[in-house]
Amino acid sequence: MDRLAHHIINKLQSGFPICPRPFAVAAAQLGMDIKEETLIQQLKILIQTGFLTRFGPFFHAERMGGGFTLAAMRVPQDQLDATAELVNAQPEIAHNYARDHELNMWFVVATEHKNEIDDVLKRIESLTGLEVLNLPKLEEYRLGFQVHIDANGDIDTVFAPEEPGFAPTDKMVVQPDALDRALIAATQAGLPLEPEPYHRVAESIGEDVETVCTRLQLMLRHGWIRRIGAATNHYRLGLQGNGMSVWNVPDDQVTQLGRQIGALNFVTHCYRRPRHLPSWPYNLFAMVHGPNRQAVENKIALLSDLLGPSNQGHLVLHSTRILKKTGLRLKNLES
Repeated sequence: MDRLAHHIINKLQSGFPICPRPFAVAAAQLGMDIKEETLIQQLKILIQTGFLTRFGPFFHAERMGGGFTLAAMRVPQDQLDATAELVNAQPEIAHNYARDHELNMWFVVATEHKNEIDDVLKRIESLTGLEVLNLPKLEEYRLGFQVHIDANGDIDTVFAPEEPGFAPTDKMVVQPDALDRALIAATQAGLPLEPEPYHRVAESIGEDVETVCTRLQLMLRHGWIRRIGAATNHYRLGLQGNGMSVWNVPDDQVTQLGRQIGALNFVTHCYRRPRHLPSWPYNLFAMVHGPNRQAVENKIALLSDLLGPSNQGHLVLHSTRILKKTGLRLKNLES
């Protein structure tokens, strides 16, 4: 990639405009004499070459009244590919990673309704004949990161807070209405890469562009949309290290410790999740990325120092392969 591609990736992971010609506005904001058509072409190339996986809205299932959980399975190594094919075929699976642990398949489930999570996990157990460990989020201490490429081409992560305008106290209908559902269905795989993407979305759902833009802005303000921009493939970009660190800490300290860990710049996700005793005693999860496994281990050593005697045991589960990475895909939204 050249300097222009680096600049586009650094600047367009969030904050993409909602207006009649958003790529023209974004190009002007980027500077470097970038033109609208150049930006669109560059984004197409970055997706074609695998540096980006898509470009568009990132939806928040939970804030729309949906369900969201992390799940894990012990899969015999010689069955990993076949099992991944069965799991990934389920439309509720947003991400799936192979990790170097006896619990070697970790996937995220997103559903339109909270009560559908158990049904999805039971369906996967039935299809695979394997037990699924359900690890829903109990508390959130850190969420949101973007990659940043410096002038030397080195890559790392930076914290990315919610888009401006999200107000947790805002009131909104728990479930999407017909227009919301149509908009999610039309954009969850990405925006059309053309000068007037919102016009094309409006045409596809039989609405006018003003209504589409107004509704998207409302969804963004209420946090139904986390951000609008580029979805990076951090492995392809050079962040080959991906360590999910899990910690056994006293339950009466987990909130305080989670907040301390979540405040560290190099932690990209940090949650409290349930234990599953006796085999899984870990209740604090912190995700760390880096250019390689050693860089990740060095960062996790800092977490161990911070936790001190409160660390009653931990593991680092490194990802070995991406099995699926599509982002949120809610099914039956056209119904």
